Amino acid sequence: MQFLHFTFYFSYFQCLNGFVMQDLLYQIGLTLVPNIGCVHAKILAEKYGSAERIFKAPQKELIAMEGIGAVRANSIKSFTDFSIAEEELRFIDKNKITPLFITDKKYPQRLLNCYDSPTLLYYKGEADLNSSRIVAIIGTRHHTEYGRHQTEKLISELSPYNIIVSSGLAFGIDAIAHKASLKNNVLTIGVLAHGLDQVYPSQHTTMATEMIERSGGLLSEFRSKIIPDRHNFPTRNRIVAGMSDATIVIETGVRGGSMITAELANGYNRDVFAIPGKITDSKSAGCNYLIRNNKAILLTDTQELIALMNWDDQPHKSQRKKQTSLFIELDEQEKIIVNILREKQSTHIDELNFRSGLSSSTVASAVLTLELRNVIVSLPGKLYQLT
Repeated sequence: MQFLHFTFYFSYFQCLNGFVMQDLLYQIGLTLVPNIGCVHAKILAEKYGSAERIFKAPQKELIAMEGIGAVRANSIKSFTDFSIAEEELRFIDKNKITPLFITDKKYPQRLLNCYDSPTLLYYKGEADLNSSRIVAIIGTRHHTEYGRHQTEKLISELSPYNIIVSSGLAFGIDAIAHKASLKNNVLTIGVLAHGLDQVYPSQHTTMATEMIERSGGLLSEFRSKIIPDRHNFPTRNRIVAGMSDATIVIETGVRGGSMITAELANGYNRDVFAIPGKITDSKSAGCNYLIRNNKAILLTDTQELIALMNWDDQPHKSQRKKQTSLFIELDEQEKIIVNILREKQSTHIDELNFRSGLSSSTVASAVLTLELRNVIVSLPGKLYQLT
């Protein structure tokens, strides 16, 4: 009976923002099912491809899935209260929000390399979440003038390199990073710890609006009416870390959200950089700790970051990329890897494992062979690209 109940809503919400919405009600619904977290949803999405097929899968089949079992299968099959999902559909339609399910091509593909990828994201903006260069710039809410200066200088010097800056829209270094990005015509994305029906802190509402108007955006895992509860911020931080190629810590104490984000970025095999400060300065104690314990790369010059990330766009590099291995014979596994790498500028090893369908040892062997034959090149952060 529950699926008959959906017929009216599917016809009413047939098309929003130019794309078919038949599955969206199920996608939102999946995030509401008790006992189904993002890790379980990812397992289910990998098998069934769509949220609708997850809900319509036989219960015995769900029970038999590794990581799901009887309790979670029963939660899925017994879930019928889609009223919140229906309300969210109306909010999405009214506010021109772009929902991004984990199987969507526009979903931030870097997040797929994270074991706890968000099931569904809500996006208001135009910036490409799969742009080739995304940098997270984070730090304390209680910054010093040194922190302000370093943030503004860094973004000014990064501006010619076609980057996108992500941060958390919070007071302090986050806000400075967003403002400096707007000043230097750098696209910037704010990742929120609440729904897109509000801006927290409210003092940043005007800045958030300008970020959207200037082709940046706001991104959240939380549906509308979800308030900025303190437990939401660590959850938000994993998106900041996971969707970025590099995380740069400007100023932070030894505890707090920035340190959590840095640890998450390390766990996701992302590059972490930290700007050092005085050993007597508590606002730099976290940065110094990360550097001392080899959890962050010492950053004193923007060109060091550019070089380490291989973002120095010199003519000889673009010419070299044209010399793609035209006459090298590849085996089937190597062809699979090369075809995946052709789709974008760089790809993480975890994504190669996931998308190739090959065992991790087979992927490692193929990657090594391709490197030795100069077909691909390794980049910082376990990324690979065609030569």
